[in-house]
Amino acid sequence: MKRLLNCDTSDLKKMNKQEKLTAMEASEGRVLVQELSLFHDSQLLAPLSDAEVAAAFGADLLLLNAFDCEHPHVAGIDAAPEDVIHTLKNYTGRLVGVNLEPVGQSEMISEQFEMPKGRQATIENALKAKELGFDFILLTGNPGTGVDNAAIIESLKEMHEAVGDDLILMAGKMHAAGSKSEAGNHIINKEQIQAFADAGADVILLPAPGTVPGVTFGFVKEMVDLIHEQGKLSLTAIGTSQEGASPATIEQIALMCKMTGTDLHHIGDAGVGGMDPENLMTYSIAIRGKRHTYTRMARSINR
Repeated sequence: MKRLLNCDTSDLKKMNKQEKLTAMEASEGRVLVQELSLFHDSQLLAPLSDAEVAAAFGADLLLLNAFDCEHPHVAGIDAAPEDVIHTLKNYTGRLVGVNLEPVGQSEMISEQFEMPKGRQATIENALKAKELGFDFILLTGNPGTGVDNAAIIESLKEMHEAVGDDLILMAGKMHAAGSKSEAGNHIINKEQIQAFADAGADVILLPAPGTVPGVTFGFVKEMVDLIHEQGKLSLTAIGTSQEGASPATIEQIALMCKMTGTDLHHIGDAGVGGMDPENLMTYSIAIRGKRHTYTRMARSINR
């Protein structure tokens, strides 16, 4: 099995779910996930989609935020709704995922926003995601949505049953998502990580060290070790707009994440304009050097 680090697009097309996970694990902490915002239907470099820009700057996986499964659309992808994701994958040659959001019952620390049905973590949307051509689903929450860990666990159980044989299931919160009881270093605990694993998560998400108040390097490392003990992969995430911070800050976060032992590195969608290509490349160079960064950037999708 090739490391994802070395995979061509033709390799990815032949892989089943378990082979993709094995390829990620074999890359030894050098897999980059770029999240892309669809909130404002914007394009950083029109007429290109932001997905194409992210692929050009070294992303291995692309994650769509605020994608509406009932109304499939990505700015810069001119295709019929049912072909949008297939076309995006043809343009980028990357594995593509979608955020779905399980709203819970936690007390809110901020105003709660109403969420379109097509973004909610329902079985219907999970099945639509599979049909549309997504490779993975991330169960998480945007600011003010009220997503909590109990709701994520219940959604995981249902989705594992419905699409778990075909789609990689990722789960976890990058920030409080409005929940008062799951803010700061209460965002996740050992019992919840165990519950995520038992419910069918293949990859468990944690905030990157230094991104959420009180979430330190030591805290994240302890959680990553526990995730690996459960035979699952870990994903550290920048979901606090620090994806738009200085390159020096990005390098610090990247190296701390690498030292925790994480398998995948997520960069959020809140850079000015939706993403920061230069910070994506900076992060990539920090965790895997220029050799692998430039190789990923230059590798033809026709290989």
